[in-house]
Amino acid sequence: MSEKSNTAELTQPASAPRDLPAGQHWFWGTGRRKTAVARVRIRPGKGHFLINGKKIEQFFSEMQDRNDMVAPLKLTKTLGSLDVYVKVEGGGITGQAGAIRLGLSRALKDYDPSIERALRDANYLTTDDRQVERKKYGQAGARRRFQFSKR
Repeated sequence: MSEKSNTAELTQPASAPRDLPAGQHWFWGTGRRKTAVARVRIRPGKGHFLINGKKIEQFFSEMQDRNDMVAPLKLTKTLGSLDVYVKVEGGGITGQAGAIRLGLSRALKDYDPSIERALRDANYLTTDDRQVERKKYGQAGARRRFQFSKR
């Protein structure tokens, strides 16, 4: 595939919000990052984005974390057309933002399968499986040793 056709796919907006199948009200996605777990629900709507019942600005103070979460929506050009509701727990601020991004990407993939390629090319569907290394006994940390004294 040539580069021109690949960028053309990324610049085209996602298909218009489709009607939900009978009996289905939401598209779900689960994201995990470090010890944070995010359960993301999306549906066609007016662009509401709530995290644990709060707006993005109230939940995340860092601009980097806010941009990280809405990146899949910006990439697929669905930022104002979907309602997004998130329940997130565990981990820290950055881990929660990463978990929300992965969960949102998975929900978008189910919402419109034609945008999966763009999400995958941007690495939004790839799990970051790095974990904190455990502390070992006889040491000050995971790799740090206690200070050595010759005398």
